[in-house]
Amino acid sequence: MINVITTVDSRETLERIGRLLLEKRLVACLQVIGPVRSVYWWKGRVEETEEWIGIMKTRRELYPDVEKEIRALHPYEVPQIEAIEAVSVLAAYGRWLIDETSSVTGAESREKDR
Repeated sequence: MINVITTVDSRETLERIGRLLLEKRLVACLQVIGPVRSVYWWKGRVEETEEWIGIMKTRRELYPDVEKEIRALHPYEVPQIEAIEAVSVLAAYGRWLIDETSSVTGAESREKDR
């Protein structure tokens, strides 16, 4: 399991990105945090802005597709898109995540494994 983190300039943009990824079953969950204040270097100047943080739960092997979708929808020239691997995950939560990010729904996946 990984947590993919991105930041954007509005809650609406973040929710649009997250919902698309959810609909495509590339992520199992989107958590929206914000607004937060970001202070950073950009093109030789220190910038300050209000942003929203999105944390999306998915599987490591889906990261390339998740990154591609975020980049296609993201308004920033150089978006923050980073993955943090979960060291330990509650077994039931891990199964739920796998079920929800598979092309087959959770119940069908368990039936298929029998």
